[in-house]
Amino acid sequence: MTTDTLPTAAYDLDVTTTRELNTALQATEAPATVHVTDPQGQHALACGLNRPIEVHISGHVGYYAAGMNQHARVTIDGNAGVGVGENMMSGTVRVKGDASQSAGATAHGGLLVIEGNAAARCGISMKGVDIVVGGNIGHMSAFMGQAGRLVVLGDAGEALGDSLYEARIYVRGTVASLGADCIAKPMRPEHLAELRELLDAAGFDADPSDFTRYGSARSLYHFHVDNASAY
Repeated sequence: MTTDTLPTAAYDLDVTTTRELNTALQATEAPATVHVTDPQGQHALACGLNRPIEVHISGHVGYYAAGMNQHARVTIDGNAGVGVGENMMSGTVRVKGDASQSAGATAHGGLLVIEGNAAARCGISMKGVDIVVGGNIGHMSAFMGQAGRLVVLGDAGEALGDSLYEARIYVRGTVASLGADCIAKPMRPEHLAELRELLDAAGFDADPSDFTRYGSARSLYHFHVDNASAY
């Protein structure tokens, strides 16, 4: 069954409440495609989905859109507020515009694509998610990133990767400054292949060799009095 022949449903948020929409989405049997119009920047849209359905939201969304996502493919044709894709476990969330701060916060898995820019703390405390940003990211991104990959085709703000654990960061542009214990690392063949796969999955045509890899220096894994000022 192709995407064009999937069962479809449509909801207009000018007449449907957020609760009604989310209840309907969570009850939608896969496979299906759902179109949502007139979101008006409402918060917590398409949250907690746990089935492989397609959800297309036409317009801007507020806080925590597509949070806790599992399996679903959510596309936001507009900008997203704070915490888009927060704590997502799997599936794909794509923002066609820009995203506010804390995009993909604490997310454990899946793919979050932001075609525009992402504000501060993108990927904060990420725990396995893959995040690909077509534009720039703000300060303190990937702070305490534990696992997963953050790819940035533009520039990165201050304190990138502060207190990083094992998350990997790839930046094509400039980095304003690196956070505590975050360092540049060599791009070996396996990293170039990994980055190529991520760029292809996100739909970006870029040369992996143009990127710099950043990761943890691992000097803050265990407390040492000489590093007290860095904690």
